[in-house]
Amino acid sequence: MVVSLKQVGTTAWVRLKMCEMPLDCHPFPHCIIRNFIQSDSFTENLQRELLDLNFHEKSNDLYKFNQSDDLKKRKEPHITGLRAALFGLFRSWLGEVLGVELEPTVDISCAKYQYTDVLLCHDDELEGRRVAFILYLVPPWESSDGGTLDLFSTDGKYWCVLWCPAGTLCAIYGWLSLCVFVQVAEVLSEDKCRLSLSGWFHGPSLERPPRHTETPFPRSPHLPRDETLLLEWLNPLYLDVDYQSQVQQEFEDSSEIQLKNFLKEEKFKEVSEALRSTDVQWTKQGPPNRRCFEVASLESFPQCVSACWELLCSEAFFLLLSNFTGLRLHYLSPSDEDKEEEKDQEDEEDREATGSSVYTPSTNKNNKEPSTPVCVGQLRRWAHGDYTLLHDGDASRAEYALDLLLPLSCPDWQTEFGGFTSYVANEEDEELLMVYPEENSLALVYRDKETLKFVKHINHRSSTLPIGDYCRRAVYDFSFVYYE
Repeated sequence: MVVSLKQVGTTAWVRLKMCEMPLDCHPFPHCIIRNFIQSDSFTENLQRELLDLNFHEKSNDLYKFNQSDDLKKRKEPHITGLRAALFGLFRSWLGEVLGVELEPTVDISCAKYQYTDVLLCHDDELEGRRVAFILYLVPPWESSDGGTLDLFSTDGKYWCVLWCPAGTLCAIYGWLSLCVFVQVAEVLSEDKCRLSLSGWFHGPSLERPPRHTETPFPRSPHLPRDETLLLEWLNPLYLDVDYQSQVQQEFEDSSEIQLKNFLKEEKFKEVSEALRSTDVQWTKQGPPNRRCFEVASLESFPQCVSACWELLCSEAFFLLLSNFTGLRLHYLSPSDEDKEEEKDQEDEEDREATGSSVYTPSTNKNNKEPSTPVCVGQLRRWAHGDYTLLHDGDASRAEYALDLLLPLSCPDWQTEFGGFTSYVANEEDEELLMVYPEENSLALVYRDKETLKFVKHINHRSSTLPIGDYCRRAVYDFSFVYYE
């Protein structure tokens, strides 16, 4: 059995051709070995041992599922037997097939994926990993149950190969190149558990190709529009100077705020209805290892949507944001230097009043010309399956910035749907803030260079929302970032 598999497998891996085994080289080399465990009783006992383990819930931008501890030292007989077979005889055979010296390093764990659990597109690029394996231990499974293993190409087309777990099988994909992107699709069945064993065979590391660096979106200064736009569009409460001072005090205390009923009701309804027009052109954003959602083309905006966009880019709105936040987003807003000069003036008056001859001016004055405040924005559409992910390069490009979110058409949104914006500390598990979609509620968040953000995957529970435009359950938002 092993000899014949080796002969067939070597031919397929080396010549990159289909042979007598279910092998394929697109989008990268992989194979399936059905009935890897041929004993039903062994499989049943193995499943029982695995389900008796302690599992830990894991959830972040990339995944949501339950995982066991490392199985390297477990003593249960069937776990021990399978581990010995995989990292003994099977590892030796696989190394010969691939022509790679695979190390005896044991790297294996158990995962349970249940309703709405998912592992989004990623490359698993860690030193020494050469070949991944997955052994499925599932009940009868249909493609409609979700939970497929999706293999992504890297040619920009984002097509994938879908494997629907059926019975017991072992899927292996070889890290013969580093252009490997995979995901576990969301489990859609409410009563089935996708139980699997997975791990890696380790070997000599391959040279890493240079990482692709995305070109940042161009930033623009404000549009020359006056306060007439504010009077036309905004809830009068937010134009009251005293209320703006209250908002600024709260924002300076917490670096975030949500302003409910921000747009006038009639304007909000007009924009929300216009977004459901078939005339708006939407483009899917990728690549899938970074993001998945749609963005509207500016040229296709209906008139009222275009006017709302102009509002958020206008000079008057930049000044309003300065009043809300204390940030210098307009030349009329006081700078730190202005505040220091005001303090120096007060100190000078105190010195004269007390007759003191000691005067110490502020030493942190910055004579550099202030930069021009700029912004960048998108009108986004979100639906089931959409998300954004953190990326290794995000921290190096992080800047001080003010995020603005204005959600539209998201009634009855529930926490368990996902779709919220999560702010996290760089290289830490700490979640600093979650901003949930709330209709016509303007969210402002100031982040520093150590703060990153992502939008949590929108899961199948969102299908309980009423169907909106053209049989779509969609959420819309304006997303802007402002820089001093």
